[in-house]
Amino acid sequence: MRTIEHWLTSPWRRSGVAALAGALPVLAFPAPALWWFAYVALVPWILLARSAPTARRAAYDGWCGGFGFMVAVHHWLLPSLHVFIFLIAGLLGVLWAPWGLLVRRFLGAAASPARGAAALLVLPSAWLAVELVRSWQGLGGPWGMLGSSQWQVGPALRLASVGGVWLLSFLVVAVNVAVAVLVSVRASRIPAVASLVATAAATSAAWAWAPRPDVDGSVRIAVVQPGVVGGTDGPDRRFDREEQLTRRLVGQGADLIVWGESSVGFDLDQRPDLARRIAALSRQTGADLLVNVDARRSDRPGIFKSSVLVGARGPTGQRYDKMRLIPFGEYVPARSVLGWATSVGRAAGEDRRRGTEQVVMNVGHGLRVGPLVCFETAFPDMSRRLAGDGADVLLGQSSTSSFQGSWAPGQHASLAALRAAETGRPMVHSTLTGVSAVYGPAGQRLGPWLGTGASTAHLYEVPLAHGITPYVRYGDWPVHGTLLVLAALCVGEGVRALRLRRTGPQPHAPRARTAHGSPVRPGR
Repeated sequence: MRTIEHWLTSPWRRSGVAALAGALPVLAFPAPALWWFAYVALVPWILLARSAPTARRAAYDGWCGGFGFMVAVHHWLLPSLHVFIFLIAGLLGVLWAPWGLLVRRFLGAAASPARGAAALLVLPSAWLAVELVRSWQGLGGPWGMLGSSQWQVGPALRLASVGGVWLLSFLVVAVNVAVAVLVSVRASRIPAVASLVATAAATSAAWAWAPRPDVDGSVRIAVVQPGVVGGTDGPDRRFDREEQLTRRLVGQGADLIVWGESSVGFDLDQRPDLARRIAALSRQTGADLLVNVDARRSDRPGIFKSSVLVGARGPTGQRYDKMRLIPFGEYVPARSVLGWATSVGRAAGEDRRRGTEQVVMNVGHGLRVGPLVCFETAFPDMSRRLAGDGADVLLGQSSTSSFQGSWAPGQHASLAALRAAETGRPMVHSTLTGVSAVYGPAGQRLGPWLGTGASTAHLYEVPLAHGITPYVRYGDWPVHGTLLVLAALCVGEGVRALRLRRTGPQPHAPRARTAHGSPVRPGR
């Protein structure tokens, strides 16, 4: 142990170790999908921060760990952003500096049972505050939230219906803190064990008593995934391939057919020939088609990404314009200052335009659907709003063709399971190049994943459910609770500081002296 502590006295070594420790949670997400690892992945980072010799070093440990975490969960952006990703990770990593300070404050050398018990509430709350801040779309959005690693765990999905992905993140961090306390803080082991028991009890209670979606019918929804289509005439070739695959659905009784993001590269008002071809497909299959147009609009200035519903007579007039755009991918923040990013990566050459409101579409047969475009499926508030507005099915249209062969397509597809569980509504995740997936109203996977190598059309039997989950009804209550915890902590610290100011520092006890008047040295 002393050898390790001596080795870590180098600030550069310690910073590197902190970055590596912060990167460990990425293994809990797809593609590795080691969901169980999430419950211990933060322990090395916590142990490092608690051993920091000073508060400043603990803050650096938090910052460096946050840097490693952000690089790891966004590593697939490296081909697009190049060195810029390290700058972004360095800036966002600062959010974890206060978390590192709190780890040392509550679990450091002066830890007591009371502080250990408080840590089990304060540290998960502080982590959730970090996730809240970085979930703002201008800072990259809620990609890689720790709770989303539990997308394939049944009890966790039940908890998501109660408190959303926020509640899952809180509980995952709480378990990590409890394990770290058991390993390193002997005086606080009883509170740590109590926390683990309480977590297990809460999970069991949610499993038993949380309301379950009332399944009362089904609908047949088809996903069309053309796969990678290259060449300078890519939009035309992609449309031809989508048309060919859609014809395979003739006679299969589909109620709705969903194409992926940017499936149509031309404005349908300017290309009425394409609108007529899509309408013909609707007549042949007997189902409306939800396509996604990525083009410059004829009726409004700029380029929009729009979900457009097309029926047997052509576009129905129901359209949703994407509201939350991907920083650098679809627009460059402060382009006048950061426009140089386009020269070092694949940042957007022209900013896309934003929509102004979410839309619930009526596709016939009494079926109402709520479209989301790509990045928007990561935002739990958007799917929650659609469910509250009466959507029967959530539809995500995405394209991850720039990241084939990375972990991004699988991780993106996994988010739909959480959105389904949170809202009690099935969700269809349709992409151009994979991974496409469909989930039932409890977040359970329906049918096969369509991987990145697939070029196909697949029809899914999707159960419909009604009723309101606690998360849809009460919203982000775990976030509000954690903010109250942190507010109480700040008040307590303020009172403590005032008390110290009034009483002043406690005088040190006089040092013992020998008969000759010299101070007694240790050991004498």
